[in-house]
Amino acid sequence: MSQTATVAAPHRATRNIPTELLRSFVAIAEAGSMAQATDIIFLTQSALSLQMKRLEDLLQQKLFRRDGRRLTLTAAGEDLVGYARQLLALNDQIVHKLGLTDDPEPITIGMVQDFADTILPDVLVRFRMEHPRARLVIRVGGTAELLEMFDRSRLDLVLCLGQHGDRPGATWKVVGHDRMVWLGDPAATEQEELPLVLLEPPCRFRDAALRALTGARRNYRIVLETPNLPALRAGIRGQLGASCRTRRFATAEGLPTIPPGILPDVPDIETILVQRDKLSDAARDLGDLLSEAAGHP
Repeated sequence: MSQTATVAAPHRATRNIPTELLRSFVAIAEAGSMAQATDIIFLTQSALSLQMKRLEDLLQQKLFRRDGRRLTLTAAGEDLVGYARQLLALNDQIVHKLGLTDDPEPITIGMVQDFADTILPDVLVRFRMEHPRARLVIRVGGTAELLEMFDRSRLDLVLCLGQHGDRPGATWKVVGHDRMVWLGDPAATEQEELPLVLLEPPCRFRDAALRALTGARRNYRIVLETPNLPALRAGIRGQLGASCRTRRFATAEGLPTIPPGILPDVPDIETILVQRDKLSDAARDLGDLLSEAAGHP
């Protein structure tokens, strides 16, 4: 009796999904848009768009739908994001345990210009001696902008001025105080309306200057308003008017100051360090160096 040979059905070739595609997918899902995800994984929007098209082609599924300016997950995207997080966590655990990488995760720092122009160079020299292989990403901006980035998990450490508050998974501490001073040509104070050179709101220095002048019933007019410090410095050096900033900033920039007593007093301002509770040893060391340097105006 002859036997008929059984032929196994062919298996479909297994498709491998590159982890870099999944990492970008999770970043976009958490950020809500490709534009915001660019700061998390340091790729351009066009590169992210190409990655997502490739991922959708591999899975033969639509993963996102557009909701106004935001991207929301489809049902398939919702399913994938959970699996992707598990796979990436396992991938990172393998890399960490078996030492398959030579490059540590970057430490992301935010600080206001006052410190970037003054203490940062010396802090970086000291930090590099202790952690020569550490990677740093530094963002310089205003306090409100930096804290908003911190709240969106884009920064590990923030050194800012005069603004703090409780944040889940983070701690803040006052690491120093600095004196606010009036900057500019003293001759400007002789005008009936004090000409002012100010940053756009939100700005604590702007608020302090206007509050002090209003409280003293001193007339003023804003002659220059700008979102960035280079233009503010130019306005002060160009003798357009008076402004308000820290003594540390004035000294570092070589800007003229108006002697005390001519204009209403402005208050001292606190220096605040905000940092995540779960940080690498290198990031904690960097926070300690920033605290020490900022505490000595």
